[in-house]
Amino acid sequence: MKIVFATSNPHKLKELKEIANSFGAENIEFVLPPDGFDPVEDGETFEANSLIKAKEANRLTGLPALADDSGLCVEALNGAPGIHSARYADTPQARIDKLLNVLKPYDNRKAKFVCYMTLVGENGEILFKDKGECLGSISKTQAGVNGFGYDPIFLVDGKNGLTMAELSEEEKNLISHRGNALRKVLEFIKNNKR
Repeated sequence: MKIVFATSNPHKLKELKEIANSFGAENIEFVLPPDGFDPVEDGETFEANSLIKAKEANRLTGLPALADDSGLCVEALNGAPGIHSARYADTPQARIDKLLNVLKPYDNRKAKFVCYMTLVGENGEILFKDKGECLGSISKTQAGVNGFGYDPIFLVDGKNGLTMAELSEEEKNLISHRGNALRKVLEFIKNNKR
């Protein structure tokens, strides 16, 4: 079964494939959309942006499409950067620096990664949607070299003060927001094979 994963981020595709394989879903071939995939993510929620991306990937390919929209939600900042996580600043390091700077006056550093996934069929109809979360807090300094995005400053609850970027890929995939959401999608696909 071939499903287009609605992203132009090869890190996300690699992570998705690793999670799917660990779940025993080797029979699903996830592929990237064609060049020129650049939907306008103008939704006001992770759910809305996830649907926009899935529908665009389906429109371009005619294949079933899976999209995720994810981000970091910081409690003290009323959920910011949220849906603007990838556009919070110009580079990954600038995003981290900006967030650490904005959080300096706050004692409450609770945060969560949120991932909303939408699966659409060949005709663009919504087959399944759900979300995954990973709870933690924002550290005061960066640590770790694995992962991407905000991983070096996200202290994962229950991981003894380790950031997401200090976990192995296997550990991260077991507890990540994307892993949690994807497992629900894969369970749906497994139980609804046509």
